[in-house]
Amino acid sequence: MRSKPFLFLALTIGFAMFSAPVIAHHGSSVYDPKLTTYKGTVTDFQFMNPHTEIWFEVKGADGKVEKWTGEAPSLTTMSRLGWNKNIFKAGDQVTFVGNLAKSGSHIMRLRKVVFPDGKITVMDRGEDYAE
Repeated sequence: MRSKPFLFLALTIGFAMFSAPVIAHHGSSVYDPKLTTYKGTVTDFQFMNPHTEIWFEVKGADGKVEKWTGEAPSLTTMSRLGWNKNIFKAGDQVTFVGNLAKSGSHIMRLRKVVFPDGKITVMDRGEDYAE
């Protein structure tokens, strides 16, 4: 009878050890390493975890409007950089610099944001420096 609790504990520890890589957070490999800059109009802003997100529209050279999503680090990280839930308003003209999704979807991993008043926030992440 003493072996059942030990077996349960061993299986639980084994499962935890082998499942850890499965739930690991994603890296930046889904984004193009080249930085791209867009000036856009903010349509929505969500100050949330796991990533703060900004939705914006960019007018193309052909006059068509494209809808984009800018992905920033977590709420906690952005709070430390001075952001809050009221930092953007719909209609704000903002410059976004970041890495575009390799898939071609309109998603940008933000690296720098230039606000209408000229204030700049730079978002560096550890994986940005990995060799």
